[in-house]
This record gives sequence, C-alpha cells and structure tokens, in this order.
Amino acid sequence: MKQLTWKLILPLTVISFGTITKWWYTLPVDAPDTLYSGFPFPFAGDGWHTSMSLQIFVLELIVDFLIYFLLWFVIVFSINKYLTKIKTYKIVTIGLWTISGIIILGASYIASFPEHIFYFKRPYEMEIMETGYKFTWQKTERPDYYKYHPKHTKE
Repeated sequence: MKQLTWKLILPLTVISFGTITKWWYTLPVDAPDTLYSGFPFPFAGDGWHTSMSLQIFVLELIVDFLIYFLLWFVIVFSINKYLTKIKTYKIVTIGLWTISGIIILGASYIASFPEHIFYFKRPYEMEIMETGYKFTWQKTERPDYYKYHPKHTKE
C-alpha cells in the first residue's frame, strides 16, 4: 500500500485538488460580496485591497487537501483489497507525476505573488448566498447581488 500511496494516491490527490472545486458566493461581515473557492471548505477568495490579490486560509487548505487524500486512499484501498490488485505501470506513474508537478508548479507560482494575504484561519464570519461546483479553468459568473438584497436598488 505504501507503493500505491506514492505512485497513485498522492498524484491523484494533487490532480483532483487542483482541478475540481466548489465556488462560494458569500457576504462576509463588514466586507463586500466575495467569491471563494475550495471543497469542502472555502480556502481561497478575492482579496479586498487590490484587484489581483487573493486571501488564502492555510488551515482550510490543509484540511481540504487531507480530505481529498483520504477519499482517494479509501477508493484505492477498497479497489486494491476487495476488487482487484492494482498494478502501477511506470508510464502511468510518470504521467500522473508530470501532471501533478505542473499543477504544483502553477499553484506555487500563483501563491508566490506578493499581493496575496495568507491567514492561518479565516478571521471573519460570512453568510453563504450561493454555491456550485466547477473545474478550476472555468469562469464563475458572479451572482447578482441585488437578488439577495433587493432593498439596495441599482441606480
């Protein structure tokens, strides 16, 4: 199982973590409406101090990654134990690690921008208005603010 963890589970975790996510349209306390992403907990959102910044919550990020890892571990362990023994071929392992490496390098590059703000844990409460699932490369249309607050009218 140790070999499967390194050759199959860890790269599948990185690939799924880097490609499939959930978006959250929220109203944080004393802040503008914001889009966050992360599954099952939102760990990254728009920064408020400049347009190209992000707020990244490290604890939520780690918990999300561990949940993805445990999900893949249970799936691979169950298949390996109860259905059929999984054989990892070198070409599959190299392909998975190549894709994982590209995702890790891309995420590291984006995280290295100096305008991002890192918090250990989200320091404020928020009201969740709408959620949905997406692939990372898909653009999320921002829901209409006035749908949730009709008393504020467009002028």
